[in-house]
Amino acid sequence: MSSLGTGEGEGEPDWRAGLDAVDAALIDGYQSGFPVAEEPFQSVAADLGVPEAETLERVRALYDRGIFRRFGAVLNPPVVGSSTLAAVSAPEDRFDEVAGMINGYRQVNHNYRRSHEWNMWFVVTAGSRETRDRIIAEIEAETGCEVLVLPMLTDFYIDLEFPVVNEDRFARESLQETAVDATRISEEATADLTDVERRLLLEIQDGFPLTRTPYRDIAAAIDAPVDSVLAAVERLLGEGCIKRVGCVVNHIVTGFDANCMVVWDVPDDELDARGEAVGSLPYVTLCYHRPRRPDQDWGYNLFTMVHGREAAAVDAKVDELAVDHLPFEHERLYSTETLKQTGARYDDIVSGD
Repeated sequence: MSSLGTGEGEGEPDWRAGLDAVDAALIDGYQSGFPVAEEPFQSVAADLGVPEAETLERVRALYDRGIFRRFGAVLNPPVVGSSTLAAVSAPEDRFDEVAGMINGYRQVNHNYRRSHEWNMWFVVTAGSRETRDRIIAEIEAETGCEVLVLPMLTDFYIDLEFPVVNEDRFARESLQETAVDATRISEEATADLTDVERRLLLEIQDGFPLTRTPYRDIAAAIDAPVDSVLAAVERLLGEGCIKRVGCVVNHIVTGFDANCMVVWDVPDDELDARGEAVGSLPYVTLCYHRPRRPDQDWGYNLFTMVHGREAAAVDAKVDELAVDHLPFEHERLYSTETLKQTGARYDDIVSGD
């Protein structure tokens, strides 16, 4: 098997060591669009020009190496339930204590330390806005910290699907512009799920089984006909409850470990136009509208994320954004520590808890 070039410094380990062109095609070509069929690896194998059994074994090997975080569906919590980004300003002498309290809630699935006065940023996802807000109130009471609540109001572009088997300095560097649209997100909306769909989401929240017949195995696990499972996945994709089906890449392992959340003060009458324009830029991985909170001294309404392999490359792209696309006041919030990172737990979400 011929190996790909590494692009790393001499003597440094490289995650690409031992990978060949077929592995690269799997990693970069099947982060989405994996067939919704009883034997999906058959058609993937035909596309790659290798046997079905070898295709499945390669995916398993990439998972075992940590290059794939999982195989399956990328679910969309704000569409299925009620979700919000939130932040607290945790005193440094109580930082670990506050993080432990917040992380203790199963409805908190992401939590990061960021370089800002609001230094702890987390996501709360629940089955209803009422439950979500109750959890936030409990966090305030338990920690003694005021919570900055910033639900997503408009999704311009959100996706962490981008090629990684390359020497790009930042995510999506080698791609062309991306089509975007302004999708409004309601804090009150919850998905209208059938019983089969509820059971399906619970079964697949941690990924699909890595077998020749993943959908058949899922159907057996939830005691439903396989045709019903395939139809449910297609409907959930169409409704946006599932964002994509494929191999979920671990961007930290593949070198994209520098990221910056940039918050912008964009004039309200320019927000949609600016958001759509910036969301279409190839190096912007996330772009969305969240509310201002002037009573908490938070005046920013547009959020963007840039992921890269080096902080300097990310900074350069943020500079470009500020000069060419968003000539407004902004702040750069670098992630400096991962405090919690799990998928949203759908046990509570699909039941409304």
